[in-house]
Amino acid sequence: MAIVRICIGTSCYLKGAYNVLQLFQHEIEARGLHDKIEISGSFCMGQCQNDVSVDVDGTVYNVSPETAYKFFEETIMPRL
Repeated sequence: MAIVRICIGTSCYLKGAYNVLQLFQHEIEARGLHDKIEISGSFCMGQCQNDVSVDVDGTVYNVSPETAYKFFEETIMPRL
């Protein structure tokens, strides 16, 4: 199971964290992956100067709403 945490702190929220979260949730729902991906919100991950912080299995990445789908395909899906 992949564990995905999305920063919902102020800086990430302003950079589109809600949009990233919505896209991930949509993909999980559309693909029936509820039992394979655990997704949750998280407070600041200390990378406020970058895009939205997304922690996947302990590694923090920076994702924008524009790159979220590609990130889901290339980083999250291979972990399943």
